[in-house]
Amino acid sequence: MGRKPNGASSIYLGKDGKWHGRVTMGVKDDGTPDRRHVKRKNESEVIRAVRELERERDSGAIRKTGRWTVTKWLTHWIETVAVPPAIRETSHSGYRVDVYTHLIPGIGAHRLDKLTPEHLEKLYAKMQHEGKSAGTAHHVHRTIRTALNVAVRRGYLIRNPATFAKAPTLSEEEVEPYEIGEVKRLLKAAEALPRNSARWAVALALGLRQGEALGLKWADVDLEKGTLRIRRGRQRPKYEHGCGKTCGRKAGYCPERRQTRPDTADTKSRAGRRTIGLPGQLVILLRKHQQEQKVDRVNARQLWQEGGWVFATATGGPLNPNTDYHQWKDLLKAAGLRDARLHDARHTAATVLLILGVPERTVMVIMGWSSTGMAAKYQHVTEGIRQTVAKQVDVLLWE
Repeated sequence: MGRKPNGASSIYLGKDGKWHGRVTMGVKDDGTPDRRHVKRKNESEVIRAVRELERERDSGAIRKTGRWTVTKWLTHWIETVAVPPAIRETSHSGYRVDVYTHLIPGIGAHRLDKLTPEHLEKLYAKMQHEGKSAGTAHHVHRTIRTALNVAVRRGYLIRNPATFAKAPTLSEEEVEPYEIGEVKRLLKAAEALPRNSARWAVALALGLRQGEALGLKWADVDLEKGTLRIRRGRQRPKYEHGCGKTCGRKAGYCPERRQTRPDTADTKSRAGRRTIGLPGQLVILLRKHQQEQKVDRVNARQLWQEGGWVFATATGGPLNPNTDYHQWKDLLKAAGLRDARLHDARHTAATVLLILGVPERTVMVIMGWSSTGMAAKYQHVTEGIRQTVAKQVDVLLWE
């Protein structure tokens, strides 16, 4: 029997009583041969292991060497790869919670290349059994899928097990947008507010996201042309202690707190950066609001913070999204309407465009959508629309 050529796989029985296999996979980064070693109890098992390595090599899907555990990889990913400014700071904060609160405690001890879809599915089921919502488990699923996609691109995994794992099922929350009469009641109730009444007209007429509305500056508004530009979104404030953690409070309540997150961030997508035409009545409301803000500036005197915000505090600072949320709830009570999420104002605005018969492409531009599928999610058939359609059918068939 002739000698095997250089680089050929070899299988042999070692002195330790185990069967060994060696396969040349290619060349390492330093130029030396990348020769992998496998060890099994019997010959048939080591043959299968060698053939599997050869298939990886021949297909070009070669997993890099390295003993990554899930803990080591996720820690490296969240501390080195998925960090601002490569991603938004709010996204990074969400990833950190998923990694350190759920993923590392749940599956961190597994070797990265041994992680299976079943491991992930068991984690999701355990989270929900312990009282976590399906939405939280689904967010964890998206985080691990994103992190492992990077591992695949870098050659530490051949396939992403999260891609094959069944994601937690999210129950579709039924949204009931406000009818036209209810929208008018909301706008009427907003007129009585002491400050920022136009904020709710912008939400209900234009369907801006909360961050988009609170991130508006007067430089983005052209009242002469009747246009408004969306370029940024208000971020939730994030603070750190300025007292060396001696106050005994959370960072957000520290008397010497320091803000660590910028007030705004650029819109996530190109579709989000858009220019919207303003209805004539909304231009009138914004002019009135502009004059009211000038009065606030005079009253605040030296306390005024000139930030150019369209919707500001009594001293000119940017509105806190949490404060804005509670003001929305108060407005609903004042108008005598059923409770709803602030984001439902956006659903209402999209449905108004459906009632008006605005073409889908135009609706996408106004709402800042990048796909037509969003129309099905945000535009709803209200009771008024149902009755109108029923009357049209009645006239067509019986009159």
